[in-house]
Amino acid sequence: MPVQYLKETPSQTGGPYVHIGCLPAFAGLNRRTQEKLHVLAGGGVPGEQIRIEGVVWDGSGHPLRDVMLELWQADSTGAYNAPGDTSGFRGWGRVGADAETGLWAFETIRPGATPWVDGRPQAPHCSLLLFARGINIHLHTRIYFDDRADANAVDPALLSIELADRRQTLIATRQPGDGIPTFRFDVHLQGAQETVFFDC
Repeated sequence: MPVQYLKETPSQTGGPYVHIGCLPAFAGLNRRTQEKLHVLAGGGVPGEQIRIEGVVWDGSGHPLRDVMLELWQADSTGAYNAPGDTSGFRGWGRVGADAETGLWAFETIRPGATPWVDGRPQAPHCSLLLFARGINIHLHTRIYFDDRADANAVDPALLSIELADRRQTLIATRQPGDGIPTFRFDVHLQGAQETVFFDC
């Protein structure tokens, strides 16, 4: 009997309806309006409270106003959330960009260092995933912090990027101002400032 092969399923992009299932309140539906998925850590969670914000820019320099983003990170000790964790830290968040400006933001705590596959410490960072129209497979990048330059200089993932000047596309910059420390991280999908994305 001859071997039969299945045909590949055609790919589809993530929009324009991705928000309805994943962020119904953002899409204007009166469901789960109490959810604050952009808040990864409330006031009682140990660690330094921070805000990460930015805009996703397309290749023409226009903000993506319908992009959905997910943030994954370790807690302040470098531990990832586990079943039964009662600390109040989820380690994961989801947000849609503002429909007018394209601005998105997460409220979280500064992550601790985590080990690389060979045990070397990684610099504190967050993983950021992007879903939007025109993107067949979500894009994955990382957010590092400019006030952790010493740790960034020896981070294995950053060092794996051959062109040193491209590493800067993964560094969030602290913004001046009072209140909660805020870091700006803009994502560029194409062009001279294109953000480094990881294949994983």
